[in-house]
Amino acid sequence: MATIRSASIRVSALGTLAVFVVLSAGIARADAHLEIPPPAVAERSLAYRYANLDDEGALSELVRRKVAFEREPHEVPGVRTPVRLGGPLHGVTIHSSLPKEARTTTPFEILDARLALALDDFCAILANHDVVELVHFTMYRPNDPGTLEKSGGLSRHPGGMAIDVGLLRKRDGTALTVEFDWPPAMGAETCGARARHVIGRKGRELMSIVCEAADERLFHVMLTPHFNRAHRDHLHLEVKSEVKWFLVE
Repeated sequence: MATIRSASIRVSALGTLAVFVVLSAGIARADAHLEIPPPAVAERSLAYRYANLDDEGALSELVRRKVAFEREPHEVPGVRTPVRLGGPLHGVTIHSSLPKEARTTTPFEILDARLALALDDFCAILANHDVVELVHFTMYRPNDPGTLEKSGGLSRHPGGMAIDVGLLRKRDGTALTVEFDWPPAMGAETCGARARHVIGRKGRELMSIVCEAADERLFHVMLTPHFNRAHRDHLHLEVKSEVKWFLVE
């Protein structure tokens, strides 16, 4: 069975995550991996819809979908609508790499309800690949730097709006592990006609999953081992309120 590092190790290793895109006063960094569709198109995307729901709207949509979740009983600094998943999404169990007995109390299993909606759709894609388990390093990570959104919460991990996916396990026990199956190549294209060709079957399937999610615009930010060394062993998937661009790198 493939192994991945514990969430506690990942916290220190990824605390230096850089601000990779700056969109201020309508000025965007020139980036071949950055897609800025017409505003009306961006506003119709699932990522935009989920990220900009109000608290009641996000929770109501989870209930409507019959997603099993529990609201955090206490305030979670930075997270607008903190929840914990209470069961599989489309047959896919999501949990951290911490021991099972630690998962019910660790803050790393907390996420914002808006991210939970995006993950519900993502798990529908995973189910089509016969994936039954997603192992992440963290979702909520309070000690990372985050920016205050106009909506009131924080961005990225401090707002529970991002997940770092390390491993996907299929029904037959096969593990798709980002660190071992997706060789890093900084600057390489992930999706599209110029996408990098990965020789290994498991690496190709991981890339296919990312590109399927990108096609559906489930997340605003998808960072892979093609981004930088810090992301050599995980996929960073994030929704962001109020933005109308998409980055796959």
